[in-house]
Amino acid sequence: MANVVVVGTQWGDEGKGKIVDWLSERADVIARFQGGHNAGHTLVIGEEVYKLHALPSGVVRGGKLSVIGNGVVLDPWHLIKEIDGIRKQGVNITPENLMIAENTPLILPYHGELDRAREGQVTIAKIGTTGRGIGPCYEDKVGRRVIRVADLADDATLELRIDRALLHHDPLRKGLGLEPVDRVELLGALRAIAAEILPYAAPVWKVLNEKRRAGKRILFEGAQGALLDIDFGTYPFVTSSNVIAGQAATGTGIGPGAIDYVLGITKAYTTRVGEGPFPTELDDADGQSLGERGHEFGTTTGRKRRCGWFDACLVRQTCATSGVNGISLTKLDVLDGFKELKICVGYDLDGKRLDYLPTAADQQARVTPIYETIDGWSDSTAGARSWAELPAQAIKYVRRIEELIDCPVALVSTSPEREDTILVTDPFAD
Repeated sequence: MANVVVVGTQWGDEGKGKIVDWLSERADVIARFQGGHNAGHTLVIGEEVYKLHALPSGVVRGGKLSVIGNGVVLDPWHLIKEIDGIRKQGVNITPENLMIAENTPLILPYHGELDRAREGQVTIAKIGTTGRGIGPCYEDKVGRRVIRVADLADDATLELRIDRALLHHDPLRKGLGLEPVDRVELLGALRAIAAEILPYAAPVWKVLNEKRRAGKRILFEGAQGALLDIDFGTYPFVTSSNVIAGQAATGTGIGPGAIDYVLGITKAYTTRVGEGPFPTELDDADGQSLGERGHEFGTTTGRKRRCGWFDACLVRQTCATSGVNGISLTKLDVLDGFKELKICVGYDLDGKRLDYLPTAADQQARVTPIYETIDGWSDSTAGARSWAELPAQAIKYVRRIEELIDCPVALVSTSPEREDTILVTDPFAD
């Protein structure tokens, strides 16, 4: 049976939540494989709106197993709060339908404090993090001083792990003008939360491999977008984990051979939250219109997103680094009513034409987009569920995007509603 990885092909906010939820009807297991609660997914199901941050998008569907993989960094207090909130909306979450990998790193209070202290002191090349401790937790993971879910089960191990972590953090905090971590308070908080987290702990790598051998379909869910990847994104204005599709294997403990299809979620225009280069950004009436029509405010932070025209160069690049088999084009309806649309087909760098975004930060800042103009459409695409319901010019826009990114369109989303989706190719088809 086919196993599918879903990744964002831009800077996040492409509409992954809806697509993962839509696809989860065909899946048996939905697994988050990277990121933290700095990412947000909004799901609209009938009259109910669900805002998820740490939980996999599949939790709102009954009869599915949702998994938080080891590639995720997890704030245990946030998770319990999010579970309680979703339960109040009528979604039943138990250890029977939610598992957390035992080797998942935990975001602790000092990670968030460090994150915010750094951002508050940086005046040059500010990264623009959410201040939730994601980056510092990944640093601790690589530095071999992070606390993991399994450590909560043994008090002696937990104390050793905390002592090792504080050997690093207390001197660092002193340099930033922060008080030392209260070890007793921290241990007490971890012991208290352990009873709520440990029932969900499981050897996720083992469970997923068993599910695969049993012929179950697995949907791997990423957070954010490939242009925020720590290696292939617009560094240093990136997240602290690998976001591209290859992370689905290492972030859950299943081999890369288990991945049958990579679906890239792609917005019909481009947005970005926070700092960093953005070649097609619009500071005019068109940019304002895209933001207003698309309700472009971050699910997690509420920050206004920067908006611009579709950048085919960037999406072609991320489709290559993630091995995307097909894209899901979202928010096509936001473009309704524009007299003409522009697509970035290349960059000008000091008089030289490029068909990719260069790696060097100074060059990224200097490139200017080369546009191709295409006629817009006046009829509405909102709610369309078949090609026949789309204006001819909208279909032409979609087909031109396919040509420019060297990747076919598998799905088209025409509203936040789950069923307002045009299926071209089923990623789960055997």
